[in-house]
Amino acid sequence: MRQRMTIPCLIGSLLLFATAGVGCGEAAADGDGADAKAPGRAAAEPEVRPLGRIVPVPASVTPEGEPYTLTAATRIGIDKTSGESRALGRYLAGLLRPATGFPLPVVDDRAAGRGIRLRLDPDETGLGDEGYRLTSAPEGLTLTAREPAGLFRGVQTLRQQLPSAVERKSVQPGPWKIAGGTVTDTPRYAYRGAMLDVARHFFTVDEVKRYIDQLALYKVNTLHLHLSDDQGWRIAVDSWPRLTTHGGSTEVGGGPGGFYTKAQYREIVEYAASRYQEVIPEIDMPGHTNAALASYADLTCDGVAPPLYTGTKVGFSSLCAPKQITYDFADDVIREIAALTPGRYLHIGGDEAHSTSHEDYAAFMDRVQPIVAKYGKTVVGWHQLTGATPAKGALVQYWGLDRTPAEEKERVAAAARNGTGLILSPADRTYLDMKYTKDTPLGLAWAGHVEVRRSYDWNPSTYLQGAPADSVRGVEAPLWTETLASTGDLDVMAFPRLPGVAELGWSPASTHDWDTYKERLAEQAPRFDALGITYYRSPQVPWPAE
Repeated sequence: MRQRMTIPCLIGSLLLFATAGVGCGEAAADGDGADAKAPGRAAAEPEVRPLGRIVPVPASVTPEGEPYTLTAATRIGIDKTSGESRALGRYLAGLLRPATGFPLPVVDDRAAGRGIRLRLDPDETGLGDEGYRLTSAPEGLTLTAREPAGLFRGVQTLRQQLPSAVERKSVQPGPWKIAGGTVTDTPRYAYRGAMLDVARHFFTVDEVKRYIDQLALYKVNTLHLHLSDDQGWRIAVDSWPRLTTHGGSTEVGGGPGGFYTKAQYREIVEYAASRYQEVIPEIDMPGHTNAALASYADLTCDGVAPPLYTGTKVGFSSLCAPKQITYDFADDVIREIAALTPGRYLHIGGDEAHSTSHEDYAAFMDRVQPIVAKYGKTVVGWHQLTGATPAKGALVQYWGLDRTPAEEKERVAAAARNGTGLILSPADRTYLDMKYTKDTPLGLAWAGHVEVRRSYDWNPSTYLQGAPADSVRGVEAPLWTETLASTGDLDVMAFPRLPGVAELGWSPASTHDWDTYKERLAEQAPRFDALGITYYRSPQVPWPAE
């Protein structure tokens, strides 16, 4: 019998192979305490994962019939008229070949037989730019989308419906089955971001690519790169070469730092694009600029270059707003970075400019925002930009806390009512560098402790009182790196909180339910292990036994 269900109840009813007892009620009240269920509960991974039991949870799931089985005879069929379909077919084959050991040739759709078909259909307008439909049955599996980005998001659902061993790089025993039925899925928000701070600690091109791949699995579509700060300048600017040769020569703690050449930055941008992620470069100003000031004394008001800085305090540096050279500098930097960046946005920071007077700050933003527009980009700034006048069409990124003063919240909400779009990144919910508990060895705690439930259990559309729901463009999870120096450090702070923020951005509000989410998150553990992700085993989540 064909039956349509809401996702939380569907998940509860389909726990055929996993732990029982998941309810379908309203989400419980927010809190940081551990749940009554103990962690480390043994749960064997099912041979067939219930359809739609993934992260982010899909919008609509209709289970039906027997599963599809991937075999050595499986072919991947694509529309031969679409170059992007072929690239996606190769990407899918590359994901599945190592663990299955199957050849999985990419062929014309008509030659796919009982295989996997990737189909682009311009008439599927209801799927939008990133939606997809996955249909699974014994005679074949079909992914349909209106746009290539939708096929890519559907591929992430397909891989999560397979056993987690599919992520391993050596041949595994299988079997490789996907439950029968149909998933129809579209995102809640068009903007679903993650930020990586490469200024406090530098991360190589390959390390950034690794993070891009992790983001892709959870349908994140925006990578915000924090490229400059007091501790380092990380992007080559030909007209101001000492920004990197001097300003990029260190990092927090006094390490060697580093920077991206223009070719390396393009490589990151192109790799992100291959995962259907848009890169937003951030040059933070007028504050957070010590690396630039140390490189060029003329950018200071007194003409004296400060020493390079390797600490973690903020708010002490400022470009000299009254000097013309400041705007020549801004024009050159924005021009060169905009030319390297095909995406729509350029982030100009604007936060914690405590050493800049209000008058100078407003004057600076009035002059710099038009430069961004001159080079064909849309301004993004931290929410302090609302202390000036945000440019028409600008987005502001709100990082306030529950305890942020009401007048500051209202200033941001008023800007939203006047047409400024919001990206929500509340620090006490989405900052992935905040400690989970007082005992977390990495991270900071100025925004409080952010356990897994707290990072997940909030509603973006109602979070900022006074801001219209339609002003919210989406959510972003920033990962600041004052205390994070390796990919292992990034892993343990991002996981398992990042998937929850990604679900807030993708899944319908009606599916939001901590009790069902924590069960699905627990089932991600074998996938984290297979991918080599070192994650925090929160006591709030019923992880399988190690």
